Amino acid sequence: MGARQSRASSKDKGPRRILFTGRRQKFSPWDDALLSGRDPRSLLKRGMHHVSFSLVTRGMTDIPDFLWGLSEVQKLNLSHNQLRVLPPEVGKLTRIVVLNLCGNRLKSLPREVSLLQCLRVLFVNMNCLTEVPAELSLCRKLEVLSLSHNCLSQLPACFADLSRLRKLNLSHNVFAHIPMCVFSLKELTFLHVGSNRLENIAESIQHLTSLQIFIAEGNNIHSFPRSLCLVTSLELLNLNNNDIQTLPGELHLLCRLVRIAWNPMDKGLHISHNPLSKPLPELVEGGLEMLFGYLKDKKHT
Repeated sequence: MGARQSRASSKDKGPRRILFTGRRQKFSPWDDALLSGRDPRSLLKRGMHHVSFSLVTRGMTDIPDFLWGLSEVQKLNLSHNQLRVLPPEVGKLTRIVVLNLCGNRLKSLPREVSLLQCLRVLFVNMNCLTEVPAELSLCRKLEVLSLSHNCLSQLPACFADLSRLRKLNLSHNVFAHIPMCVFSLKELTFLHVGSNRLENIAESIQHLTSLQIFIAEGNNIHSFPRSLCLVTSLELLNLNNNDIQTLPGELHLLCRLVRIAWNPMDKGLHISHNPLSKPLPELVEGGLEMLFGYLKDKKHT
């Protein structure tokens, strides 16, 4: 054992390899059960565009060691298992484009995620995360990030560097406010912050000029900010189940909202289950055109 460790140490030279010099856990039962004597690469699925590997709903508590040798993997799905730790060895899979870790028991992500420089899509929803490593901001190609159904209350400020991010799901966490770094993500078209602890929406929301879908239902938001009316790209705005009593006269600027929406999947304005002051509830029932007309007239009187 000592000689083997000595040889390993002599090979691990350079700052990048230092990331992987920690003690390796052995998961031989998983390796044996999954491989049954086969070459690990026989489990890879080679599509027209990506090489993928999937171990979904296997009840795994640990990731089998052989996976870290499959350097050609581009789409990796480890969702709906019982994983508590994502080892730093994940940094060896530098070709990964899509990583799905949904539905596990992860409390953190290793800093080595920064080595996944091809990563475009990351699902870590339905875990137990209390924080996200700042190093994830080094994955500059990231376009889709789902962190929903965790225990997050903040994001690293450096997430503002994720300039290609288009879809961000922060729903079902414990955010008291939308993290300021989010307002720097100018390419965002989808932002979900529903079912948190929000009481307001910052004026900085107006900087998200590409936003098409904004969902903030199920919070305790007290007012509809006028700055939100400047996000004229919005096609779906969901503020259901909040504490909103009045609506701004500038609401008509959101010209891409085509209707009052009742079905959660419909585009339009979702404003039900709020304590709207009279006569707003009746106007909402009458449709968006009637509501816009009333608010414009009220503003000019």
